[in-house]
Amino acid sequence: MDRRLRPVRLRTFAVLAAALLASGPSVGWWTIGPLLVAAAVFRVADTRIEGTARPEYWMFAAWAGAEAIIAVSLALTGSSAVSMLAMLSIPIVTLSARFSSRGILIGVAIALGLMVAVALGTNADAIAQNPPLLIAPLAVVVSVAMLSVALMHSDVEHRSKAVLDQLTGLLNRSALEARANELEQQSAITGESVALIVADLDGFKRVNDSYGHASGDAVLKEVAYLVRKRLRAFDLAYRLGGDELLILVPGADLDVGEAVAESLHATISSEALGGGVRVSMSCGVSASRRGEAFDFDTVFRSADAALYEAKRCGGDRVCSDAPPAMVAS
Repeated sequence: MDRRLRPVRLRTFAVLAAALLASGPSVGWWTIGPLLVAAAVFRVADTRIEGTARPEYWMFAAWAGAEAIIAVSLALTGSSAVSMLAMLSIPIVTLSARFSSRGILIGVAIALGLMVAVALGTNADAIAQNPPLLIAPLAVVVSVAMLSVALMHSDVEHRSKAVLDQLTGLLNRSALEARANELEQQSAITGESVALIVADLDGFKRVNDSYGHASGDAVLKEVAYLVRKRLRAFDLAYRLGGDELLILVPGADLDVGEAVAESLHATISSEALGGGVRVSMSCGVSASRRGEAFDFDTVFRSADAALYEAKRCGGDRVCSDAPPAMVAS
């Protein structure tokens, strides 16, 4: 996220610099100095965040330092600072993209405190005679913070909907395409094998016909929960549609993929789901060969063929296919 914000941050500093330069004939050119220092502070923070365990601390320190330096720049303009207080609201926009709710609250408190300090320190008489000169920019800071938080939450929600299946909470086809591309690129470098499991509930249509679609949905949700529970953090499950699932197991060969599939098969078959409904699962497994690049389409076709074989043999079982590179010609 911070890499996306860097160009915006540079443009923001450019806008602030232009405003101070435009005010130069009236208040002096030296006010641009603190702004350059603020830019340098962010530059130092950028070099530190890659190698630290808590990069958010560095970024918040840089943010707070830059806000303070902008306040100093305004204060150096003297009595004119009161008319430029709204500039302190500009960095507020970036808070919600980087920090938690606590960080946002602390950042807003810092901005409000600096705004009050600059206003009262440079022209307290004007504020006493005309309080809206301070009240208005304070309201701007709070409003900008509230709006940016709402926009960020909306963006996160829409991104989640774009990659998550809304019924089961599993990842969807859009997310699968991106992850498959990543694994193909990684395996070309590392040579690690990748196992792929295609799973399907046996006779799921009968569940919908006998118990209703609400019960069918409940079964799918519980199956998704059990699948996620059995997988490692970096094994990812996707809903292809209906009751068909796909699981990617990075770093796993065919034997490991089969073991994962057997575990999932046993778990689903042993549970009463959706208020007492029992279902079984068939799985097809394939994997790329260690030392060779993972090709999603090829391995998927192989796993899908293995699933077809499991269904042909009556279902409720796991079938596997040799890695494509090992199939005899």
